[in-house]
Amino acid sequence: MTEPNLKAEVTQLHANLCSAISDPRRILLLYAIHDQPRNVTRLAEIVEISQPAASRHLNLLRERGLVEPHREGSSVIYTLTDPRLITALDLLRDVLFKRLEDRAGLLPHQPEN
Repeated sequence: MTEPNLKAEVTQLHANLCSAISDPRRILLLYAIHDQPRNVTRLAEIVEISQPAASRHLNLLRERGLVEPHREGSSVIYTLTDPRLITALDLLRDVLFKRLEDRAGLLPHQPEN
């Protein structure tokens, strides 16, 4: 594969990963799985969405290579494929908090009543 083709493929994979984490519920699912591998029913409860919705989100995350299912008896348990994903999400969160702090600093000081 030539370098321009490889660059285009990597860029497309990057975009696919970003689109996978573009939904707040999927981000919450990833954090919940990072805390402890869980089945879809428990993940739906934690994220406060329906089980079918959780299944759809988990399927997309699986298709994008971010989570993988493992059968344990009659349950399917989801795990992260790479824990560095949470490190990346935390870094993005830090950037957002910094931006919020900067915006708050631009607001005129409101005296206490």
